[in-house]
Amino acid sequence: MKIKEIVSALERFAPLPLQDGFDNAGLQLGLTEADVTGALLCLDVTEAVLDEAIELGYNLVISHHPLIFKGYKSITGKDYVERCILKAIKNDIVIYSAHTNLDNATNGVNYKIAEKIGLKNIRFLSEKEEMLLKLVTFVPFAQADEVRQALFNAGCGNIGNYDSCSYTVKGEGTFRAQTGANPYCGEVGELHHEGELRIEVVLPAFKKSQAIKALLAAHPYEEPAFDIYSLKNTWAQAGSGIIGELVTPETQHNFLKRIKQTFEVGCLKHNSISQKQITRVALCGGAGAFLLPLAIANQADVFITGEVRYHEYFGHEKEILIAEIGHYESEQYTREILKTIIEQSCPNVNMQYSKINTNPINYL
Repeated sequence: MKIKEIVSALERFAPLPLQDGFDNAGLQLGLTEADVTGALLCLDVTEAVLDEAIELGYNLVISHHPLIFKGYKSITGKDYVERCILKAIKNDIVIYSAHTNLDNATNGVNYKIAEKIGLKNIRFLSEKEEMLLKLVTFVPFAQADEVRQALFNAGCGNIGNYDSCSYTVKGEGTFRAQTGANPYCGEVGELHHEGELRIEVVLPAFKKSQAIKALLAAHPYEEPAFDIYSLKNTWAQAGSGIIGELVTPETQHNFLKRIKQTFEVGCLKHNSISQKQITRVALCGGAGAFLLPLAIANQADVFITGEVRYHEYFGHEKEILIAEIGHYESEQYTREILKTIIEQSCPNVNMQYSKINTNPINYL
């Protein structure tokens, strides 16, 4: 199996356009045409992790955090990132990272955290905005189902927990084929009237090219008419953070003790504890404190994230319980997602979690 097949599987699950603007997810370095000898799954890429891959004979390292965030004018080995780049190239190791695109994907990082906590009725805390398009086309009655299905196969027509969504209106189109045309119906030089269906579907903006390609391949007309509109709607299938509910409410004290154990937290930071029970939980892996106002607005009883700054704790004692569990700790189960994606799409690939604890923070 080629490395590029694994990359394709990862990007079908968490498309790169879902990543935040500051990010650098995706292929970090290496040639993906090579046959994969094994995949090492990790949170961070370090020299020790690469040494582990070399010892195993694996030529693919898949991380959550990107190794490369900035541009380099020279690679001299002056820091650990440059040393990792040199070591990976010398040993023909491909490095791929699934970061905020995996955070923002359905069933991604925050869904995994919610699963570990045991939440139900989960949804994104902050849905992605202005990532949707509407495609409208006009098709003869007889070919409408074929064209509609081609659009669905290309990723159109998904709304929430529904697929194959479209809207259809009957109408009539007119056209006159000019000299040199090869009309599907009607005659060259004559005005033709054709009964048509107007078909509307919604699609993610990053699937625009494949949707148009599918439309042109399936449509019977030599020159199909279609329109594409940008939508202001939010997109319920991608976003930041999660909010959900516990199956059974817990006291704040018991909930924090369970979170500390579940995520193996060396030092769980929190604001003052009250007698209020926990039912609604908001969360965001990593540095998610920017979502605290939304957690409060959605009446969450607790907000869990990896990092919170000192002053962000102030003023919320009566509004919400804040639980800071550590960046590494909050995202450690990301490797399970990567493993599941590869197992389901690329079976028989040698795969292993890195045994290196890359958390740079220690607790005394």
